[in-house]
Amino acid sequence: MLARVTRAVAVLAALTIALAAAAPASGAALPRAWPDRFEIGVADQPGGAGEIRRHAPFGFRYQYLTGGVNTGSGWSTWNERGTFVTRYIAESRAAGVIPVFTYYQLLPSRPSAGTDERSRDLSNLRNRATMRAYWRDYRLFLRRARGRGRVVAHIEPDMWGYLQQAGKAGLARRLARRFVALRNRHARNVVLAWHLSIWGTGEDPTYSNPPVAHMTTLAQRSARFWRRAGARRFDLTFLDVEDRDAGFNAHVNGDPNSGWDADDYDRIAVYLRDFHRRTREPLAIWQIPLGNSTLPDEWGRFRDTRVEEWLGRRDRLRQLRDAGVVALLYGGGAEGTTSPQTDGGLFFRLAAAYYRDPLGV
Repeated sequence: MLARVTRAVAVLAALTIALAAAAPASGAALPRAWPDRFEIGVADQPGGAGEIRRHAPFGFRYQYLTGGVNTGSGWSTWNERGTFVTRYIAESRAAGVIPVFTYYQLLPSRPSAGTDERSRDLSNLRNRATMRAYWRDYRLFLRRARGRGRVVAHIEPDMWGYLQQAGKAGLARRLARRFVALRNRHARNVVLAWHLSIWGTGEDPTYSNPPVAHMTTLAQRSARFWRRAGARRFDLTFLDVEDRDAGFNAHVNGDPNSGWDADDYDRIAVYLRDFHRRTREPLAIWQIPLGNSTLPDEWGRFRDTRVEEWLGRRDRLRQLRDAGVVALLYGGGAEGTTSPQTDGGLFFRLAAAYYRDPLGV
């Protein structure tokens, strides 16, 4: 009897160890057919997939779909019948990289009435003609992506943060339900990413510099809105921390306070870890500035630390991975910010070094 119990305990222990080994290191429930390693991606225009893959085996490349749904200059006009999407996907697949489309069509559509982006988004959401055109445009994207392998659709950065600030969780929930329902109907191969804006909480810790412990309070607010907005229907969550180099903000925008120190990196890790603990959502940090500390702070070559601090430090990468992050996507958010072609080659060198020994997720 004792021998049988001992054998049973041994089997149970072995099973426990095996399950632990099989579980993602981040604890994230990954989307179906998602890569099993912590991936790096970069903003990349059509025609660039082969070049970036020559530098490193990047997991992702991303491209905005924008221009507005009723302006005559939206993405669907960039190539005939919306084939911009199919061409970008085909080029990406040929290079062995997953395409990510940032679907940013609400703000640039008409009438976009108001004095700030939040009021302009809300004006379009209230306009029936605009929204009819909007959903037609989204369906066209899905049809162009249907059946073409893994494609990520990153839905409307900033809009969800504005809805949180405006107390419009019900509207956010209706939008989330429709985005997912249309994806399920037209293109189940598309992975949908919701966008998390930390400033939707009413605070931006880059500027308020709260105690690190306060970041759990902000994560609680974000997770509460995530649940109320129905974001659990999406497959993962994207967020951005700052889309312009600190040097760009200082010299072009007159904002000298957007640079990060060690405490800022710890703050964002605590925030993400607690948000992930409450939601179990896999996370991707998107549109990360490409500047580095060696640059002269001139047009196209501005300083920042988020390449060196995250991509250049294994301990920081593990900190993010253990907080639920599964990918970092780099790219400037404005003309004149640093790019991989103007940064002196550091981003490509660090990415290549990372992929020689990538982290699992």
